[in-house]
Amino acid sequence: MLKARIFVQLKPSVLDPQGKAVTNSLHSLGYTSVTDTRVSKYIEMNLCETDEAKAAEIVNSICDKLLANPNTEHYEYSIEKVGD
Repeated sequence: MLKARIFVQLKPSVLDPQGKAVTNSLHSLGYTSVTDTRVSKYIEMNLCETDEAKAAEIVNSICDKLLANPNTEHYEYSIEKVGD
């Protein structure tokens, strides 16, 4: 079995209103040294697959079709063996 760890984030040029809200909230709590916050998605999924190349194809397809909007987001992932 393989585990994919996927990190999806907005492209640097895309405004992040949720990140801005977090920054504003942190400032109101006294954390004024925080200058910028970006909110991202982290997804873990287990794949009943032993071939890492095949797993990478599957993960790329899933990210392209469902998890990331190619117009505003980019993604990175890693794949590792889990269990025996």
